[in-house]
Amino acid sequence: MKTLLASVLIALMSLGAAAHADTLDDIKKAGKIRIAIDTAIPPFGMTDDKMQPSGSDVDTAQLLAKDLGVQLEIVTTTGPTRIPSLQTNKADLVVSTLSITPDRAKVIDFSIPYADHPSVVGALKGVAISSYADLAGKKVAVVRGTTQDTDLTREAKGAQLVRYEDDATMALAFASGQVDILATARSLLPAISKKNPARTAESRITMQTNYLAIGLRKDEPKLKAWVNDWVKTNLQNGKLGAIYQKWHGVDIPVDELLKIGG
Repeated sequence: MKTLLASVLIALMSLGAAAHADTLDDIKKAGKIRIAIDTAIPPFGMTDDKMQPSGSDVDTAQLLAKDLGVQLEIVTTTGPTRIPSLQTNKADLVVSTLSITPDRAKVIDFSIPYADHPSVVGALKGVAISSYADLAGKKVAVVRGTTQDTDLTREAKGAQLVRYEDDATMALAFASGQVDILATARSLLPAISKKNPARTAESRITMQTNYLAIGLRKDEPKLKAWVNDWVKTNLQNGKLGAIYQKWHGVDIPVDELLKIGG
């Protein structure tokens, strides 16, 4: 009886250990890493003229997969589905303009930041706004579930928020004249303005500077440690900075990011 009980306990412990095996081991065994990327937010993610994924987040994910020695599988996502893609095990990581926030940190883990990400309220030339108070009674476009959505909901009580499911849809709404004001990342304004050069989006209000990080599921210590070491290494060797400069035309604050990451 004691032998049987001991065997059952050992079996249960083995199952528990298997259930909690770190994703890093699974990725290496499969020879593939699934990374969620929104391909509708240029220049972070988009499709090129050959309908292939491109952009700074795509290049970042490709570099990560290469350094890990595995194939990259891009899991197409949107702003609202980035975190659920992790929670439902559709993706191993998220590299998709994912800002570090306290609420998100309750349900997923983050790597150290790999880039900064200032958020702004932009507007058509001639629209007079310079503060949140000026947004009262005005329609402001925003992507649902983003930090810009959260900030405007809290700070611009009188604004009429028009929520879109992704940046591409919001950009088309601005280009077509459905809205004259939008809240987004500063780095996206040039791409949004290209949709219709007659309707250029100009930065009017700086909301806050967020920090972009790689998202992963909770309780993945080996994977998190590897990703953090990878980010630090590629900040220090300049590869992540080169990717950001290539697509955004600005430098990332490497020393600041490393300081935040400890």
